[in-house]
This record gives sequence, structure tokens and C-alpha cells, in this order.
Amino acid sequence: MNLLIIRLLIFAVLFYAGLKLYSLYRQHKLSQQKQPPERVEGSAMVRCRWCDVHVPESEALRFEEKWFCSSAHRERYIQEQKDRDPS
Repeated sequence: MNLLIIRLLIFAVLFYAGLKLYSLYRQHKLSQQKQPPERVEGSAMVRCRWCDVHVPESEALRFEEKWFCSSAHRERYIQEQKDRDPS
């Protein structure tokens, strides 16, 4: 009977230590997720000709000295220009 109580106490201590380690691990992971991502300095921002949203130049698309945030907006702009100029 005495051996059973000792085993039970050892199991309880190990279980408690495991829970504490798990909670510390989760707290560490959550604190890392809350930190803002590092900013890339020196990236120029350009404005989309279609929707006026600013995007980094490295991610923007260019067409005839005009900048676009996506290929869909670039295509819409090109189509609109074709529709305006029927020649």
C-alpha cells in the first residue's frame, strides 16, 4: 500500500511538472506570435493607378511608367484605355 502511494505521488509530481512545462512553452509561442514582423527598410512605395493603394515597388507591376498592385488591375486599366481610344 505504501509503494502505491509513493508511485501515485511521483506520477502526480511528474504530471504537474509536465503541465507547467507545456504552459511555459505555449506562453513562449504566443509571445513570439504577438511580436510585429520585421520591416524591410528602404523599399519605395508606389501607388496603383487603378485603385490608389500604395504597395512596395518590389511587389508592384509596371506598365508604361504606371504602377499597379495586381495583374487584374493592370488588365482593367489596359482594357479601359482600349475602350476610350477606339482608333
